[in-house]
Amino acid sequence: MNPISLTCILIGVALNAGAQLLLKAGVRAVGHFDFTVANIVPVGWRIATQWPIIGGLACYVISVGVWIVGLSRVDVSIAYPMLSLGYVVNAFLAWYLFGEVLTAQRLAGIAIILIGVVVLTRS
Repeated sequence: MNPISLTCILIGVALNAGAQLLLKAGVRAVGHFDFTVANIVPVGWRIATQWPIIGGLACYVISVGVWIVGLSRVDVSIAYPMLSLGYVVNAFLAWYLFGEVLTAQRLAGIAIILIGVVVLTRS
């Protein structure tokens, strides 16, 4: 994989991970809600007007474009598993930004993902 291909894939992964974090920030701003018929419109409106959610959706749109460029250069059997790096990024950023817990079991899973990505990229 050449540097440009790797850059496209990693930007796609970063945008996808960023989208998840922005969506989480937007939902946290809205707070817990029960999704019932009575509150579909008010809760839906509150969600749809949160800037982090709008930003997260924009990240998804941009990531699709970058991802298509990356897929034009890299085998999907290599590119798609690289998305698992998003789990690694999100786990640490969710810990840092939202106070989510990183247990030993989660850290072991992250280590396994990283080993898998290294093995995959060397094939």
